[in-house]
Amino acid sequence: MKPELTIQLMDTHAGGDVSRIVTGGIASLPGDTVRAQMEYLRDHADGLRRLLLEEPYGIPEMSVDLLVPPTDPLAAAGYIIMEVMGYPIYSGSNTICTATAVLEAGIVPKQEGRQQFLLESPAGLVQIDATVRDGVVESITCEGLPSYIHTYRATVEVPSLGRVTYSVAYSGGFYALVDAKELGFDLTLDEERRLAEAAHAIVEAVQAERRFSHHTLGDVGPLPFLHFMGPVEHVGEGYYRSRSATYVHPGVICRSTTGTGTSARLALMNYEGSIKPGDRLETISLRETSFIGEFSAVEQSGEVQMVKNQITGKSYVIARSDIVVNCDDPMVECGSLHHILSGQQ
Repeated sequence: MKPELTIQLMDTHAGGDVSRIVTGGIASLPGDTVRAQMEYLRDHADGLRRLLLEEPYGIPEMSVDLLVPPTDPLAAAGYIIMEVMGYPIYSGSNTICTATAVLEAGIVPKQEGRQQFLLESPAGLVQIDATVRDGVVESITCEGLPSYIHTYRATVEVPSLGRVTYSVAYSGGFYALVDAKELGFDLTLDEERRLAEAAHAIVEAVQAERRFSHHTLGDVGPLPFLHFMGPVEHVGEGYYRSRSATYVHPGVICRSTTGTGTSARLALMNYEGSIKPGDRLETISLRETSFIGEFSAVEQSGEVQMVKNQITGKSYVIARSDIVVNCDDPMVECGSLHHILSGQQ
């Protein structure tokens, strides 16, 4: 008999976005950093991402986070983020989910009250602040990548929508930021399909017209994401709230507002002078879930003003399971996966 090949998973969600945390079943990856291991996975073993995000095992709306041993001795664990569009170097919701899984799996023992530890992402070390009450992980606060505004209030002609005004922020990926009201949206759940269609049309129009270069990383590919911004409500001293929706892939609006989308929004609010360090923005999704972004500080990087920020959310464990990998199944393509399964003989 052929050996049974299995992958161990802990399924979680933060704000409605499901992150499948791979806790076992994958062999050690080559690379002296988590970033290098991510690049190996991307270039030589992309079958893992496709297996867990495509039929019959998954759907494109999910994300996958592979736990790997950290290469930095300060970190408790490393993780590689996989989404339908590829391998982002950072994600707020995935980090919140991974930090929760690390605690629930006992990799970092839970402590009542507030505890801190480091994770190693492809973007580098990430500070985690966890709050545990009665053994339950109540919240995770993680660093967002320093964010900045690349383009402010440009316009593009979009078929069926006309002339659209947008700004572009970098917060771990380039985001087009658009005013939902200007496009006739209230950011309610019944608009989800039309939001995805409009976002896809805008992103395609922007991609056809121009590319964006990161001020230190250079060309990081075409603009992938779009964040719809609702009106900002001033709730209290230093506290703001806004409905939001993030587009990541044709047909896919994230169920959460996303951490990187919230970070991008903070960068824009700082650019416009409407918030100050210490202020917080709560972004509300189509499904009424929320993340809280805190504007920590501004730092100068050359001519670019970077917004340091933190994202707070709560993740829930929804399943622990073993997935059986059937390479004889015609719906499973094992060619770029088989060699990294730890049960392979």
